[in-house]
Amino acid sequence: MDSDIAEGLALFKKSLHHLECSPDEMCKGSKFEGAFCHVFVLFGASGDLAKKKTYPALWGLYRDGLLPENTKFFGYARSALTIEDLKDHCRTFVNVKPDEETKYNNFWSKHFYIQGSYTQLTDFHKLNEILSSYEPENGANRMFYLALPPTVFEAVTANLRKSCVSKKGWTRIIVEKPFGHDDASSEKLSHHLASLFSEEQVFRIDHYLGKEMVQNLMILRFGNGLFSPTWNRLFVASVQITFKEPFGTEGRGGYFDKFGIIRDVMQNHLLQILSLVAMEKPCSIHPDDIRNEKVKVLKCIKPIKLDDVVLGQYVGNPNGKTEEERKGYLDDPTVPKDSVTPTYCTALLKIDNERWDGVPFILRCGKALNERKAVIRIQYNDVPGDIFDKQCKRNELVIRVQPDEAVYVKMMTKTPGMSFDMEETELDLTYSNRYKGVKLPDAYERLILDVFCGSQMHFVRSDELAEAWRIFTPLLHQIEKERIKPVPYLYGSRGPIEGDEITKRGNYKYYGSYKWLQ
Repeated sequence: MDSDIAEGLALFKKSLHHLECSPDEMCKGSKFEGAFCHVFVLFGASGDLAKKKTYPALWGLYRDGLLPENTKFFGYARSALTIEDLKDHCRTFVNVKPDEETKYNNFWSKHFYIQGSYTQLTDFHKLNEILSSYEPENGANRMFYLALPPTVFEAVTANLRKSCVSKKGWTRIIVEKPFGHDDASSEKLSHHLASLFSEEQVFRIDHYLGKEMVQNLMILRFGNGLFSPTWNRLFVASVQITFKEPFGTEGRGGYFDKFGIIRDVMQNHLLQILSLVAMEKPCSIHPDDIRNEKVKVLKCIKPIKLDDVVLGQYVGNPNGKTEEERKGYLDDPTVPKDSVTPTYCTALLKIDNERWDGVPFILRCGKALNERKAVIRIQYNDVPGDIFDKQCKRNELVIRVQPDEAVYVKMMTKTPGMSFDMEETELDLTYSNRYKGVKLPDAYERLILDVFCGSQMHFVRSDELAEAWRIFTPLLHQIEKERIKPVPYLYGSRGPIEGDEITKRGNYKYYGSYKWLQ
């Protein structure tokens, strides 16, 4: 193992202190009960999520020696495939160095594939028989990853409960979003899962909770005397959480049109980040203590009103450099021509508690924008008693989630030289500079490993999910019932100008003069 990988793995192990096992115990497999057999079953093995995210994450964990030694992998889907087919499908999305080819082949030698339906109980009896035939007499722990459309969630989980739970080990279910379509459908799904499995067995995965900088929020907030005392309404003017993608639906608009940007990004990813930014200090780093505080702060947010939202839908940019950029959302042949589904949204939220009373929280997300970026901005109040003739600009703590992970503080300083002018600069922790050559783990790698270890810290609990839907469901129903028409914006722009206006309402000052130098 070269030095870069070794350093990255060491950093990864350090980051896993919150798990039920220590990093050393985990990597040796002792918390995994030594050589006790573990079985990982991936439903939807033939789909995009499996080949782009799940299989590459499993390979990364296997490559770095982070999985129990006796782990077997089973793919399950309706398609007639072989292991070689799966291996070929995934090859584009995995990073395999020349000296890792043997290990990569060994990884796939531990895989098996089963063709079957998602609704027929007899196919699940067959699955159980096959799993049992590969398990030792003392049994195995079983994980079932549902990389499936929500239409088959209930059938699959019911059949798993009837046929495939482990008899001599534990059973864990990993569920991908969307977790329902609104509060009623989400509650129905939650009740269904609760009738089959305990909350400790269900892992609702939101991959944003596995990202390095999102996980770093806990340390930044509660491990630094510099930030913690100022993390409140007395010092903070505004909080903005932004998610931007530089591409459109790219032929997948038919799927996206069922959900829209609010369900796809804001109700889950951005609200999860908000809860970590705004929650009170938990009494410990135990998963339930953290998730209790996330639920408490979500309960303090009233349902969003349409007056506090800007909806947008991208249109083709006639000056676009590519054919894709010259096409709008409605030009996607899979999208209904009269669709009013938003591809952009800015929303203004308020948290009615002592810490955040009066501080606006701005959530902003969209497709076909000018860049790829996910960032958290904590903007501080203006300096009182200005003696610099209004030259001072607000300080800002910026947590850059992706790409180019970084934490930096925007601050004012004297311009070097003989003058007494001032300019914006930063105190900068850019990971690529500070941790040169260090490999940051993929979000899915971290979260799948958490499932093996039984840590639910970075997974969504049912009451947390219910609060998230409570906040957004009235808005979503109003948009759909009244067919609210979104504001058009050009592909590759910053989004509709109305989004900037609502940001100003949120007491966020954008100067346009600062440039972050990586």
